[in-house]
Amino acid sequence: MTHDAPLFPVSRRQMLAQSGAGFGMLGLAGVLDQQSVHAAAKAPVAPAVSIASSNPLAAKSPHHTPKAKRVIFLFMNGGPSHVDTFDPKPELVKQAGKKGPGGKWMPTPFKFANQGQSGIPVSDLYPHVSTCIDDICVIRSMYTSTPNHEPGLFMMNSGVQQPIRPAMGSWLNYGLGTENQNLPGFVVLCPGKPVVGPALWSNSFLPGIYQGTHINNSKLDPKKVIGNLTNQNLGRTSQRRLLNLMQRLNREHLKRRDSDNQLDARISSLEMAYRMQFEAQEAFDIGRETKTTRSNYGSGQFADGCLIARRLVERGVRMVQLFYGSGQPWDAHGNIMDHRRDAGKSDQPIAALLKDLKSRGLLEETLVIWGGEFGRTPTAQGARGRNHHATGFSIWLAGGGVKGGMIHGQTDEMGMHAVENRMSVHDLHATILHLAGIDHERLTYRYSGRDFRLTDVHGEIAHQIIA
Repeated sequence: MTHDAPLFPVSRRQMLAQSGAGFGMLGLAGVLDQQSVHAAAKAPVAPAVSIASSNPLAAKSPHHTPKAKRVIFLFMNGGPSHVDTFDPKPELVKQAGKKGPGGKWMPTPFKFANQGQSGIPVSDLYPHVSTCIDDICVIRSMYTSTPNHEPGLFMMNSGVQQPIRPAMGSWLNYGLGTENQNLPGFVVLCPGKPVVGPALWSNSFLPGIYQGTHINNSKLDPKKVIGNLTNQNLGRTSQRRLLNLMQRLNREHLKRRDSDNQLDARISSLEMAYRMQFEAQEAFDIGRETKTTRSNYGSGQFADGCLIARRLVERGVRMVQLFYGSGQPWDAHGNIMDHRRDAGKSDQPIAALLKDLKSRGLLEETLVIWGGEFGRTPTAQGARGRNHHATGFSIWLAGGGVKGGMIHGQTDEMGMHAVENRMSVHDLHATILHLAGIDHERLTYRYSGRDFRLTDVHGEIAHQIIA
C-alpha cells in the first residue's frame, strides 16, 4: 500500500461511481435496481421535525403541542372478540342459532353490565378494567383490510400488510426522539415472539437506531434481562476511552463511505449500549417496587410486563409495546371461553397500570392503547369458537389527551360491520401521531424515490375523541 492510499477500502458503490462516467453510471444503476434495500439507497429528506443535535435519538420539537408524550400499546395478539368484551349485541340473543355469514349467529356467553359514571357496558371478562372505564374511550368502529394474522399484524403495527415498512414505534422515535438517552426510545416486551416476530417492530428503511428493542419479559433478572450488556472486565472510564477510539475510527470509515446508514446505526447503537449498562438494568428491576405495587399488578409475565412498561415510560421511553404472549393466544377458533383465560391474566395488570399511571400524574401525558390485529366473528366457528373478523371490532384508548368515559363509533346490530364513525387503522395511526404532537402528513422519509409516511396517503384524525 502506498502512503497516499486511503486508510479504508472503498465501497462497491464508490468503486462503480469512480470507475468511469458511462460504465460507472450504468453499473451503479444496476446495483441500485437490484439492491434497493441497501442502506446506501436510503437517503432521507430533512425530517419534518427539527433536530436538536446530531444525536439521532435526541428529543425533537413536535409540530404542535403534544397531549401524549409517551405511548404504551397493550397488544392482544390473536384478536379479541368485540362482542364478548366491549360491544354487547342483544340482537345476537334473538338470532341465536340462525344462519349468518360464515356460520350461525352466536350470542356471547359472558355477562355485560354498565360501569362507572359513564355507564359504558363492559363484559365480566374485565371486572378490574371496568373500574377504570371513566378514563377509557372505547372505539367500537375499527376495521381493517384483511382477516388474517400476518397482514393484520403488519397493518396494525406499520400501516401496510407486508413486512416492508417501519413500525409505529420507529416512526415516533424518528419524529420525536426520546427523553432518556440511556434507554432505547422504542421497547418491545414479548415473552417469545408473535406470529411474524421482529418484523413487527422493524425500522425497515428508517435508520437502524430507530428499530424496536425486543426484551423477553419472561426473564426478569435485571442482570440477565439484557444479555451481554455489562462489561465484566473494564471499568466505566476504561470503557469510555476504548469506545472513543473505536468510534473515532468508525466515523473516519463512515466519511469514506457513501451514506452508509447501517454503519451510522452501528455507531449510534454502540453509544446506546455503553449508556444502557448503567441505567437499563435498574429500569427492568421490578424487585425495586414495593410489595403493595407488586400485589396491585398481580403475578405472571403480562403483569410484570405492565409494571415494566410503567417504569420505562416513567424514565422517558417514547413507546413501549407489550404483547400479551408468544404466538397468537387470543385466537379463539375452538372455544370463545378461552377468552376467560386470557382476560383473566390481563385484567388486573391493565387496571393496575392505568391506576398507577394516574396516581403518579403520568396518565395525562401517556397514551395507553388496548387491542389486537382484528376482532372475531359474531357467528360461531364450530360449536363454540369464533373466526377472524376485520370489518368491525373494538379497541380502546386511555390517557394522553383522549376523552375518557365515552364510546366512539358503532357496529351494526349484529356486530358484523362498522357503520358509524368508522375508523380505519390509518385513521387510528393519524390520531395517535396527532396526540403525540405530529402531523401525520408531514412526518415523512424519502426512500427509493418517494416520500413515505406511516399513514401512506390515508388517515383522518378522530378529533371527536380528543379532550
